Amino acid sequence: MCVLKRQARAFRQAQEQQIAEACQCAAFFLVSGIDLSAALQTNGEERAAILIRLRRLIERERLKGARRHWSYDLNRHIALKQAFERLKPPSKPVDALLQRPAGITRRRRTKARTAP
Repeated sequence: MCVLKRQARAFRQAQEQQIAEACQCAAFFLVSGIDLSAALQTNGEERAAILIRLRRLIERERLKGARRHWSYDLNRHIALKQAFERLKPPSKPVDALLQRPAGITRRRRTKARTAP
């Protein structure tokens, strides 16, 4: 009887894990337009491009949250961060992969001058 309970518990945990993964894939696709299961199968420059896009989406969400924008969603922010953690390579430093190519710099917008 104990073996049957263990098997039932293992089956239930596997089902819950599949449901959680399906929910995460659906939420990630709605947020970013990227299929998570397809993204997990990529490597090299494709994966680096996806990671760069994800980092930018995370940064945009962070800025929305900092500015208390009405469209900021903590759940979206968490979903993006979790997907980023799943996609990044465990052994290599991610920052080396995500750096911009030489010659590409970010420019700051100048403040608009107001009338005196």
